Amino acid sequence: MKEDFFKYQTQTTSHPLALEISHAEGSFIVDTDGNKHLDFIAGVSACSLGHRHPRIIKAIKKQLDKYLHVMVYGEFIQQPAVELTKLLANQLPFPLETTYLVNSGAEAIDASLKLARRVTERSEILYAHNAYHGNTFGALSVMGFEDRKKPFAPLVPDCLPIRFNNIDDLDKITQKTAAVILETIQGGAGFIFPENGYLQKVRERCNETGTLLILDEVQPGFGRTGKLFGFEHFDVVPDILVMGKGMGGGLPIGAFTASQEHMALLKDNPKLGHITTFGGNPVIASAALATLQEITESNIIVKTHQKELLFRKLLKHPLIKEIRGKGLMLALIMDSAEIASEVILRCKRKNLILFWLLFEPRAVRITPPLTISEEEIKQGCDIITGVLNEI
Repeated sequence: MKEDFFKYQTQTTSHPLALEISHAEGSFIVDTDGNKHLDFIAGVSACSLGHRHPRIIKAIKKQLDKYLHVMVYGEFIQQPAVELTKLLANQLPFPLETTYLVNSGAEAIDASLKLARRVTERSEILYAHNAYHGNTFGALSVMGFEDRKKPFAPLVPDCLPIRFNNIDDLDKITQKTAAVILETIQGGAGFIFPENGYLQKVRERCNETGTLLILDEVQPGFGRTGKLFGFEHFDVVPDILVMGKGMGGGLPIGAFTASQEHMALLKDNPKLGHITTFGGNPVIASAALATLQEITESNIIVKTHQKELLFRKLLKHPLIKEIRGKGLMLALIMDSAEIASEVILRCKRKNLILFWLLFEPRAVRITPPLTISEEEIKQGCDIITGVLNEI
């Protein structure tokens, strides 16, 4: 299988972890040799409720007995998609009232940029230095890492960078600007938080200039930071909210939410302003609905804060210079990229799955399932501290 993996399946790096998977359950992934690996990554923040959560599996199986894909998005009334978008609207502040379901966070980013240009009839998009919004052509155009963009240039025009948390750069938001797109919490940059009321000041400047604020919650959304969405920590509401990853409970999904007034513009001039064949897929929408119901009906978000405190208590070591993040979106910052990689690779050999961040080479990612137990946290932290002592 490993030989076929490298021969037939296109790779994204020269050295993938190449763990051969047998099955997964809860906080553990089991390889084909029978080794149980404690998962501190959750599919890079995608498996919010762990692997094969019973409520999600039940919802998927129930929908499988009814129908799969029946029509392109938006033409037929399908109960899972309707219930999912209604529950989202009930959880979100005004004017975030209607949701377009798509296939991935990156597609949702592209569609949100299209919507912003359609609403404002402007072309300029501002994005942040070290931003990561995905790798489709539009999302790549608002990536704040030039070396990764150059091989694919020219990209979408009129996309310009500003510095995250830099108040001086807010003057670049003008009446020519269609949208400012920001990660609520910068992920690939190293889990960077907005400081000193930055998001509120961006919101105010957008209001002054008639610019839309797009917040990318693909990673922090769905309870990962101790709130349903990260923007709730900062007393600000976007014009367009983008989500994905943990939304699907392990299945591929993305979405963007805005006002009825703004979303209506995708219906006409031109018709089909955004169209997607498999968006709102009933099986995936069922999984996403079960995920959102479980997160909002249980005490999982409250416990996320307690689990963060436990991680911070247990992961104290001279080689850990800082723990960034909030809730279960955490990053250990090491002295060097070499130490970070050594920790990740040694922990893998000890059956603990950790991972890197895109643009901060000193970081060790910790984004476990929100359902992880305190005992599992202690087990994983013991492995990390043992490896750090070895180093």
